[in-house]
Amino acid sequence: MTTAANTPPPAAGPPHGLAPGTARAALAYPKFRLVFIGLALSQIGTWMQNVTLPAYIQDRTGSPALVGVTIAVQLGPLLFLSIPGGALADKVSKQKLMLWMQSISALLTLGTAYFVASDASLVWIFIVQAGIGSANALNAPAFQASMPLLVHRSDLPGAISLNSAMINGTRVVGPVAAAVLAAVGLSVSWIFVINAVTYLFFIAALALVQMPDVKADTLVRGWRQLGVGISIARHRLVLHRLLIGMFSFSLISLIYVGLFPSVAELNFDIAAKSSTYRWLYATWGLGAFFGAISVGTFLSRFHRRVLIVRGFTGYGIALAAFSQLHDPVSPFLIGFVLGFFYFMTATAITTSLQLNMKDGERASVMPLWFMVFGGTVPIGNLIGGVLFEAIGPRAVLGAGATWALFLAWWLDLRRQPPSAFLSEADGGEPPVPNS
Repeated sequence: MTTAANTPPPAAGPPHGLAPGTARAALAYPKFRLVFIGLALSQIGTWMQNVTLPAYIQDRTGSPALVGVTIAVQLGPLLFLSIPGGALADKVSKQKLMLWMQSISALLTLGTAYFVASDASLVWIFIVQAGIGSANALNAPAFQASMPLLVHRSDLPGAISLNSAMINGTRVVGPVAAAVLAAVGLSVSWIFVINAVTYLFFIAALALVQMPDVKADTLVRGWRQLGVGISIARHRLVLHRLLIGMFSFSLISLIYVGLFPSVAELNFDIAAKSSTYRWLYATWGLGAFFGAISVGTFLSRFHRRVLIVRGFTGYGIALAAFSQLHDPVSPFLIGFVLGFFYFMTATAITTSLQLNMKDGERASVMPLWFMVFGGTVPIGNLIGGVLFEAIGPRAVLGAGATWALFLAWWLDLRRQPPSAFLSEADGGEPPVPNS
């Protein structure tokens, strides 16, 4: 049961004549479209920094372990602050919370630019990145609880697919833009300054759009409210199975994501600061973009439970091949395929997770998603950085590939009974036909 400060889209039918659940249908909502565009422009700057900073650390230190530390301080706060962030989002205005967190992140990004320009101790860079990560961890639950309410529930799959595609599309544009800026003579610190400016696009969109603010109506108060999401997930089998599966996938199979510059140098002899590396990263991101958008477009006719199984299978095979490459050319082709299956799978899982939650449950449950998806990656990167130096990346990535193939079997939700899912009467997704 929920109360709403601002009324979400009506429960009747979607206000358009388009096929429900597609990316095109989601873009038919003006408010969603404005926020989507603002976030996309901001994310271009974010990915400029995300590809440049680890490469800067790798080039400055030559240590995969320190690259792992960089990712850990960026994403680590998701482990510790996501649940408090969800509780906070249910107490205050989600819109104001997002505006504050975005503003703080912009200022701290300027701090990163200053410390890089002055060749300051890495400790200062790590501290500032931890601050940005903390702001992001507090911002994420509020955003994920509000953004889905900008579209009708039947159009959620298209909106989630678009959001994932946008993140990965900017994962392509950002590195390309960083490569172009570096080619014309801009320093690493100036790239970070430009990233700080791009935050203004999302801030402006948030200021212009009245975001829905549905809050959970629960009798639980105080610190006990922090466990509401855990309780919901524990009693709905599909939620805790997806969360556990994504936790292990992030920990074991996504190690290379944060250590991409180290993989490029050690396996393919591609320098982390070279334009070739940025193009390789962009190619992988392009594959991720097509994988994400596919769920809301040409693969929308397939049920998400089918896509999850096929996605893990394709990802495991692609990662196994990627781990054994030696030349600097074939990683571009295999990297594209790897990126495709990575975010096709992640988008299908996110969509299934969202469609198995009631509107008032998102602020409590989505923090768990950020913990297992983003928050677990830094732990894997820390462990992976040490293992890279001890036994090399090939064996580590090979283990990740094996685990992905196991998840293709373990996360086959088609074998679960109807009681494992949110009922269709409550807004849940329909079962797989003939399953």
